[in-house]
Amino acid sequence: MELGIYAVIAVAVIVAVAAFSKKLGVAAPIILVVVGVGLSYLPGVPDIEVPHEIILDGVLPPILYAAAISVPITDFRRNAGSIASLSVVLVIVTAFAAGFLLFSLLPDLNLAAAIALGAVISPPDAVAATSIGRRLGLPPRLLTVLEGEGLLNDATALVLLRSAVAAAAVGGLTTPWAGVVDFVYAVVVAVAIGLVAGYVTVFVRSKLDDPVLDTALSIAVPFVAFAPAEALGASGVMAVVVAGLYTGHAAPTKFSAQARISDRINWRTIQFLLENGVFLLIGLEIRTLVDHVDPTVLSAGDAILIGLLATAALIVIRFLWIGPMVYALGKREERTEKRTYHALLALYYYRSHPVSTARQARIRDRLERDYERRRADLEQQRQEHIDWRGGIVLGWSGMRGVVTLAAAQSLPENTPYRPQLILIAFTVAVVSIVVQGGTLPWLIRLLDVQGIDAQEDRRELASLLEDISNTGLETLDEIETDAATTAPIDPDVIERVRRASFLSTEAAWERARVVRKPGEMPHQRYRELRLAVVDAERERLLELRAQGVYSSRVLAEAQAMLDLEETRLSRHSGDR
Repeated sequence: MELGIYAVIAVAVIVAVAAFSKKLGVAAPIILVVVGVGLSYLPGVPDIEVPHEIILDGVLPPILYAAAISVPITDFRRNAGSIASLSVVLVIVTAFAAGFLLFSLLPDLNLAAAIALGAVISPPDAVAATSIGRRLGLPPRLLTVLEGEGLLNDATALVLLRSAVAAAAVGGLTTPWAGVVDFVYAVVVAVAIGLVAGYVTVFVRSKLDDPVLDTALSIAVPFVAFAPAEALGASGVMAVVVAGLYTGHAAPTKFSAQARISDRINWRTIQFLLENGVFLLIGLEIRTLVDHVDPTVLSAGDAILIGLLATAALIVIRFLWIGPMVYALGKREERTEKRTYHALLALYYYRSHPVSTARQARIRDRLERDYERRRADLEQQRQEHIDWRGGIVLGWSGMRGVVTLAAAQSLPENTPYRPQLILIAFTVAVVSIVVQGGTLPWLIRLLDVQGIDAQEDRRELASLLEDISNTGLETLDEIETDAATTAPIDPDVIERVRRASFLSTEAAWERARVVRKPGEMPHQRYRELRLAVVDAERERLLELRAQGVYSSRVLAEAQAMLDLEETRLSRHSGDR
């Protein structure tokens, strides 16, 4: 009974804070942490200490899955180098650097246990940073890097934590190769399990017509990926991310429009409640953590002071890493330009010489696709170049959160300074969220970091709609031609379908909204023709998505429009 009451109060606080934060201009996670600390010291509030298994095994998988299904594969691929640098290499470097710092400050702590705590505080949580960035209009490439880092760095940190805890149990560090082998095994097996889980669940869901069953299976997917990976000693977190990326990429071709719309709404709701609930929990647990500290071993004040020192060290390490990374990105753009030019030269031969065999035709088509992809990648890098100002924003966005909260509590009970270590980790999380998260909007404005150009996005959307609409109208012409010899179609019906296809493009060019009243539905033949046009438009959209010609945010907006149109038509069509 009490648990239910607390849950209702927590949801009410989360919703109220989220609504209030929009008016205040402060990210909800920051306010929730502060509110949680305040509530924890109110009279009558019980001690709150949630077992770490609930967070790591029950809360983290759906949070990461909800984030992964919304990350476009194209954007992820384009920024794979930056994401890997931050989420793998930087996490390892940070864990060891922070571990050596803690080892020097705490005399009774062995090096392996110190590195374990370093792994706990090393992975940033991008929730607060991306929520602030979206509200202030950060460039999409910066948001992609932050989201990708937040998806993968948890897996790196947890695998490193497991290895460090195992080493601490035997009294010291094992050979470095043992850790490397463990890490490679955890990642490779997790990727394989994630792909299998994603493929199987997508296949099964594509055969379900009942939206209730589809939603139930969708909610189970992160655990379907997580549990087998953990049972085999691999990274369950990595498996969940891979399954989410696969599902998000396959959704437009495998799921119905209604399933995609339901998925977006359901997972946005789940993500909102779980992410914000964890930040509220961070604040609520502070008092309990302070009370558990034994002052005869190390006082709470000293632990908090060490936490502040560790926070400063983490910020310095991140900036020292991101500076060279931004420089390397500039050099990478130069290499991309050269490779694109070489791809054009290779293609030019086949464009200027007649193709006489099927093999030559396949080579030409492959070179055409390769060149289009490279050219689109180069254009995106030029438009969304990360300069020193973007590097500063990335450096200041290293806030800690969900994993730090749970992983700290997973330290073995016999770890020296365990209560103090947990308090140190929570100090790092709270200070980074409040200080870095609270000042990030000011920093973005100070640096005048320009985000999305709304006007350019509207023009790009109109161009995309015009492109896919032309493909849909070509399909309509083919249907009309084929029907002329068998069962001629009323020209008025053809014209109505044609006008409906033109409407979204014209409205986009005029920067107006497409308004369609569900009650004004035409007869069955019109719906069949319109659905055929929408199907053709979606096929063209997927081709353009594979080429990477248009930005992912515009592709997603066009996909949502097609989904809404298909859902509206299918609602009154018995065969869909």
